[in-house]
Amino acid sequence: MTYSTRRVEMMAGITLLTLLVIGSVLVLRPFLISLILAAVLAYATWPVYEWWLARLHNRTGAAATAMTLLLLLTLVTPFAVMGVSLADNAVELLHLLRGVLSQPLPPPPDWVNHIPLAGSYLRAKWLALAMSDEGALLTQLRTGLQHLPLRDWAITAGTVLGHGVILISFSVLICFFFYRDGPAITARVQTVMERLTGHRAHALIQVTAGTVSRVVNGILGTALAQSVLALFGFWIVGLPGPMLLGLLTFFLSIIPLGTLVVWVPAVLWLYLQGQLGMAIFLVVWGLLVSSIDHFVKPYLISRGGSLPLLLVFMGVVGGLFAFRFIGVFLGPVILAVAYALLSEWINPSQPATDTPGSGT
Repeated sequence: MTYSTRRVEMMAGITLLTLLVIGSVLVLRPFLISLILAAVLAYATWPVYEWWLARLHNRTGAAATAMTLLLLLTLVTPFAVMGVSLADNAVELLHLLRGVLSQPLPPPPDWVNHIPLAGSYLRAKWLALAMSDEGALLTQLRTGLQHLPLRDWAITAGTVLGHGVILISFSVLICFFFYRDGPAITARVQTVMERLTGHRAHALIQVTAGTVSRVVNGILGTALAQSVLALFGFWIVGLPGPMLLGLLTFFLSIIPLGTLVVWVPAVLWLYLQGQLGMAIFLVVWGLLVSSIDHFVKPYLISRGGSLPLLLVFMGVVGGLFAFRFIGVFLGPVILAVAYALLSEWINPSQPATDTPGSGT
């Protein structure tokens, strides 16, 4: 075989391999996002799967089925219910705001006058607005709400949320195979990484795995827990639009003290409605729910190193624009893993600090 013949065969092989890779990417493209999310969910919940595996006498199929059903119940169902009721909740809140703004302001409560430094000023402004026939601010708000296409926005948001629920559901179904064949898949991934990065493959896998665990459990897991608990509290006190408020809590919990945007107006509304007992209950419930953000989240995130909060926030917002609703889960994970791998590449002499702890 001549040199030119071997060269032609080599070029043909490279061309065929390139076309095969491109074809595989095109075929897997509709499922790529779901596959990535399934891998993230499977790894983050792997300790729970191992618990099921021990209870079911190492029957991988049964344990994988139990975990899949658990994810469908705890992850898919709440967002599905939120998507269905989002439009009705938005319209209910809009009618409530219109009703509140159509009524005159009540006189300021006595505690306003006792606020240090600003009490007298706030009381005077409150009385001036309450005694006016048509406060300019209230008039503008009332006019704006009358022309606000809130229902259309809610329907659009519900459609986006529904599309995300479908993708998440598909990812959860893929998780079944990741649970069942986890060890074999892990061995193959490690082999590929060793071919690509050599002796540093193990350290890079540890960095990636630890970062995924901290972001999913520390950021997204606590956000989901806060939103579900907040939704339960809003439903108990009888707030209108509890599903919409719970969804807002999920997104705002990413930001430090962001949930106050939901909790403070909710408590004030109950107080102005004369439901002092429910308002006090919601304050106590809000403090309990916020303890997840102040105690549980820092502990989970700090396991294995620090993670820039700005990076997580940009991942949530950027992921939402890039992948729609499912990007809320994927965005921060992708950015956090990229940041961790870049740090490891810049300073390879530093030991990998993102090794997941026992059970993660």
